[in-house]
Amino acid sequence: MATIRVATQNDAPGIAEVQVAGWKAGYRGLMPDAVLASLCVAKREGIWRRIIAEGKFELVIAEVNATIVGFVNFGPSRDPDATAAATGEVLAIYVHPTHWHGGLGQTLLQAALSKLKSAGFREVTLWVLDSMARTRGFYERQGFVVDGATKQEAVGEEAVTIREIRYRQSL
Repeated sequence: MATIRVATQNDAPGIAEVQVAGWKAGYRGLMPDAVLASLCVAKREGIWRRIIAEGKFELVIAEVNATIVGFVNFGPSRDPDATAAATGEVLAIYVHPTHWHGGLGQTLLQAALSKLKSAGFREVTLWVLDSMARTRGFYERQGFVVDGATKQEAVGEEAVTIREIRYRQSL
């Protein structure tokens, strides 16, 4: 059974490890191998420490036997077309590949949606790589629908361009 709690600065290394493992397993075949090989836990740890310190977005983790196995990062939408006080966003949700298909992703997502609703948001959005069929299916099973918005971003040192689509759900 997982423990769900708010992240602290001390959790940054574990969060970074989950994210890098999730990228390497989940994006295999969807991203160039060079991008995946360049992922660095220490660099991600620094990013997560900064995010936690800034406190603009919430970060909730899942632990099993005192080891971080998943997390969700959420808060106000960053999208320019969002109604600031009404639209929340799930920025990131990762579960370590060794814990996939055990319900942790759903548990973390529900924790984020509950906190967003309690904070007064009336809807929530999230962005996902358009080619990630498994991840898109997960969000669709949770009640999210594609809203038609798309964006392209450069990732990795090679600046590989990815296409993302936005999902939306009323709270």
